[in-house]
Amino acid sequence: MDNYRALTEKEIATLTVYGCTAGNWKDVMVAADFSASYISNVHFSGKVFLGTYGKVFELPGGVRKHAGIFNCVLHNCEVGNDVFIDKIHNYIANYRIGEGTFIENVNLLAVDGTSAFGNGTKVATMIESGAREITIFDRLSAPLAYMMVFYRHNTALTRKLEELAARYSEKQRSDRGRIGENVRILNCGSIKNVVVGDAAQLDGVALLENGTVASNMQAPVILGAGVQCNDFIIQSGSSVTDGAMITRCLVGQGCLVGKQFSAIDSLFFANCQGLHGEAVSIFGGPYTVTHHKSTLMLTALYSFMNAGSGSNFSNHMYKLGPVHQGIMERGVKTSSNSYVMWPARIGAFSVVLGSHKGNPDISELPFSYLLENEGESHLLPGINLHSAGTFRDVQKWPKRDLRKGELIDPICFDFLSPYTIYKAMKGIGVLKELLRNMDETDNFVWYQNCKIKRSAIRKGIELYEMAVDSFISRKIQSRIGKGQPETVHIEKLFAEKPDTGTGQWVDMAGLMAPKSEIDKLIGNIAGAGMELETILQELMSIHEKYDDFALNFALDVLGSKTGKPVEKDDILIILEAGEKANRTFNEMILRDAKKEFSSLSKTGFGIDGDETDKNADFAATRGTFDDHPFVKEMNGEMK
Repeated sequence: MDNYRALTEKEIATLTVYGCTAGNWKDVMVAADFSASYISNVHFSGKVFLGTYGKVFELPGGVRKHAGIFNCVLHNCEVGNDVFIDKIHNYIANYRIGEGTFIENVNLLAVDGTSAFGNGTKVATMIESGAREITIFDRLSAPLAYMMVFYRHNTALTRKLEELAARYSEKQRSDRGRIGENVRILNCGSIKNVVVGDAAQLDGVALLENGTVASNMQAPVILGAGVQCNDFIIQSGSSVTDGAMITRCLVGQGCLVGKQFSAIDSLFFANCQGLHGEAVSIFGGPYTVTHHKSTLMLTALYSFMNAGSGSNFSNHMYKLGPVHQGIMERGVKTSSNSYVMWPARIGAFSVVLGSHKGNPDISELPFSYLLENEGESHLLPGINLHSAGTFRDVQKWPKRDLRKGELIDPICFDFLSPYTIYKAMKGIGVLKELLRNMDETDNFVWYQNCKIKRSAIRKGIELYEMAVDSFISRKIQSRIGKGQPETVHIEKLFAEKPDTGTGQWVDMAGLMAPKSEIDKLIGNIAGAGMELETILQELMSIHEKYDDFALNFALDVLGSKTGKPVEKDDILIILEAGEKANRTFNEMILRDAKKEFSSLSKTGFGIDGDETDKNADFAATRGTFDDHPFVKEMNGEMK
């Protein structure tokens, strides 16, 4: 505070004329070129530091307001340059307010005692009654949270990560809060023990208590009318609006929460969307989406997941408390009015339709349809590999990444990845074993409380094998480029071959990684005493090596298919097989997409005309199949 000075007698007299009072004028310090011209009806108490106020704010509708401080009580505050404060109905206490901030018509803005501002909050994710509590903080990433929540069996790791999270949270503790630069706080209720980052916009917020709004200039946070947040972290670029209520939650980067959505003890990582519905104790990996009033997200891991209207996930199969949990692997979708009773595990990129109370575990059969027929769960393995809807989702996720600036969550967007291909290869083994054990007269078999027809088993094997060929060829092609494969030197392909990537992979809520790499990192965390920031950097480093690891995995799978060291001829053969698989998948996907342009889909168009009018109205509103952007993109990929 070396650049501040005491008020002059003349300045004190001017402020008094303007209706200002102070507990002790000596405790009010001002900038060297301070002017009292735009300060009125203010009571100062405690230590107060004031800047200069020459800016004019341009408001919507053409209204102009000069920076200054009016009609409020300031206690132990530092108010930066060019700030506007007016109509504070109670007081502002113990805050540093950054340059260019605009605060008007607010009930209370205060820090009471000391606070870590939401850092260190315990969130009972996955299990309502506890046992997987996680300590949240404003730098928490999805894969780090995954380790904290799902690796409880490693007590040394769990203890270390909790210690690091607690230590980081304690460092955030202070008796002073911060309102960043260029913040807008308008028409809000009580804001208590909250840090607000740069460029945040708070308009009509009802209540904020014990939290961090980690906004920044590149990715502002927006909090809207009627919002209530308690014990929370909101990371950059997110919006929480329209009466949403969150308690003991982390909202990651680029998220959208609104339309009266309520959440308790839940984690929402990058680009999640929660509208209308309810979430209780969920681990929402990136792109977890629920848009419907009647949808209940409960005690499960979700990732790249879209919940249909009326979807309900139940943990009520208990006698000793709500301890059951579910796993929805990456890319799962649920239909309207679907129901799954936990415990259950649904494989990656599967679709759930109907009610399923048999606790299915279909993790090793990804890309499947799980259907209900007369109270029974029926499974179609691999069938979702040629769904137009699935590929449309895969294409849109990177385009809908709302994050800007530093990215906290490492996210791999690959549809066919070592993780899903490892599962598909497991699925091939499962299905072949089921076939071997079937009698010749059997038309179906039971697997994990699901019914699978013989024909569906054979189709699933065929689709999984095509997916494996497609994946291997794509990874090799991405490394060798678009030149003629005959000119490829096999030595060059293997020249930068990494020493890891083979075997099992894991999907840690967006981070695709070889399990061996994660195990090595876990050993270092538990044994070597790594710092929190170093762990976050290591997780991001593993993500950045994904392409090399994935290529090594692909080459290893190719070697297992040939039963010998990979040679140039094997590369040429798999590229040809992969091209054939890719073309077949694309043709299947386009056939699936074309169904939306069939005569049945035109029902309801041209409602007062004849067949010609119906076709014309359909074309005017839906366009043609060949001109659809998705179809054009698929055709371009085939070329």
